[in-house]
Amino acid sequence: MKLKIYSGEEVRALRQKLGLNQSEFWAPFQTTQSGGSRYESGREIPDPVQVLLNIAFNTDA
Repeated sequence: MKLKIYSGEEVRALRQKLGLNQSEFWAPFQTTQSGGSRYESGREIPDPVQVLLNIAFNTDA
């Protein structure tokens, strides 16, 4: 199985679609609000967080 690599823009859109603030969205991924903000602003999202995003959103790439 190949992982989908989420961009910060995609994650921000998912979060907004779910109606969650950054703290609420990123907490299950063991990521702080400020860390999530950095990812959403274009900083590379680390592989372990990418794996969790794929699991959470049932991505089948």
